[in-house]
Amino acid sequence: MLEKQGARTDRTCNNNDMTTNVRCAVTIAGSDSGGGAGIQADLKVFQAFDLYGASIVTAVTAQNSREVFTIKPLDAVIVAAQIDSVAADLCIDAVKTGMLVNAATVSTVAAAFERHMFPNLVVDPVLVSTNGTRLLDEEGIFVLSESLLPLARCVTPNAAEAAILVGEPVEGIEQMVRAAERLCSMGADSAVVTGGHLGADGPLIDVLCDGGQVHEIHATSYSEGGGHGTGCAFSAALAAGLANGLNVYESVRGAQHYVGQALASGFLGGVGETLLWHGVKPATSLEGDDAE
Repeated sequence: MLEKQGARTDRTCNNNDMTTNVRCAVTIAGSDSGGGAGIQADLKVFQAFDLYGASIVTAVTAQNSREVFTIKPLDAVIVAAQIDSVAADLCIDAVKTGMLVNAATVSTVAAAFERHMFPNLVVDPVLVSTNGTRLLDEEGIFVLSESLLPLARCVTPNAAEAAILVGEPVEGIEQMVRAAERLCSMGADSAVVTGGHLGADGPLIDVLCDGGQVHEIHATSYSEGGGHGTGCAFSAALAAGLANGLNVYESVRGAQHYVGQALASGFLGGVGETLLWHGVKPATSLEGDDAE
């Protein structure tokens, strides 16, 4: 099995003389025409965390804040060419995956990691949209579980996605804990199951299993209602934390805080969910311990 790559200290690359201190994160995901999710959201998050963002487009969608209307997957050969071109030019500190659409693309992405040994892979298993549109086919889910998830430094499903991946209901904290532990047993270094889709009242709780310990991480800020692209923003912010040298626990807390602030500052730009405002700044420190 391919060895997973963590944070690099030497930043050795095959591009330039590395005189710049700018760090780079890459998103491998679909394009959201409404700008609230997918690669558009990820790049906004990377910018907020002072990272240079690059993007690998897996599909073009016609969507807005309310629903996904059409999905046009790109050929896996084009996806591979994008990855190879970026890897040949940039020093990459973290990568996150979002919507991968089908098994061919998932396999292509996993093979690219074997070729390039990218560090700090965050897998956001985008399986189904809020309005029920399927975003990864059945074979793709199997390939993701078998070939991509074992390469992940962290996998970030919401409760509904975790239920699909582990094959059992995830409807409360105890089930979130079991799902996170199961995802680690499936090969991920760590797993965080986010509670935003459980519909519970009060502050949100995300469950992180880091392979050896389980943490129930309470939201540092909370906003009523949901938002379009919160899962994309969370995984991108987590990847950004890893790119900047934080550990997984610190990156999860930072991502949670960032999404809370972006959602609280969000607005109703259309007929659907709240659009996150990415003009907020990440927290420089988060005081206090979380309930375990």
